Amino acid sequence: GSSQLSQFMDQNNPLSEITHKRRVSALGPGGLTRERAGFEVRDVHPTHYGRVCPIETPEGPNIGLINSLAAYARTNQYGFLESPYRVVKDTLVTDEIVFLSAIEEADHVIAQASATMNDKGQLVDELVAVRHLNEFTVKAPEDVTLMDVSPKQVVSVAASLIPFLEHDDANRALMGSNMQRQAVPTLRSDKPLVGTGMERNVARDSGVCVVARRGGVIDSVDASR
Repeated sequence: GSSQLSQFMDQNNPLSEITHKRRVSALGPGGLTRERAGFEVRDVHPTHYGRVCPIETPEGPNIGLINSLAAYARTNQYGFLESPYRVVKDTLVTDEIVFLSAIEEADHVIAQASATMNDKGQLVDELVAVRHLNEFTVKAPEDVTLMDVSPKQVVSVAASLIPFLEHDDANRALMGSNMQRQAVPTLRSDKPLVGTGMERNVARDSGVCVVARRGGVIDSVDASR
């Protein structure tokens, strides 16, 4: 209870709970202090890709020191963050998934999740936009060894709830990600016209909602039994 990193859970809405549990901090015991942290520590780094969200972070003195885990990131046995990739063999994108840390992925040539493929799952473009040695470049499809699993693996759960995020200014997306966590329950709620498909996952994985084991129709709800 008395640790700097021990916090009372944010229970504003399902998203605020799940985001709070996925928070990554550079502060606390063995970490930095706000006063000592310069710009370099707070800035987005190429190794954040698929591991730490470049968008969701506080706006105040904690900017860049408190981050959010990316949608598909996980920690390995040594405590390093790993990101999933599809294995590519001779331009053919396989269904095999590998989780790699930033150190392990450095030598790989990694294609974007949106790279053009034919019906057989082969990369068809003459030049493919890739990441290699922490740089963005273009390579021939034969050189590609890995491929991103999804376009949303770069961003956090909250950021992936923003429709058309790629057309959004980064500063406004940051404010949007943070303000979704402050939404309060409405009396007559209505579903949005546009969603991203992540809403269901947030509702289910946050553990807030009651989930029936089998599908059916709710006939009546009674608080007394």
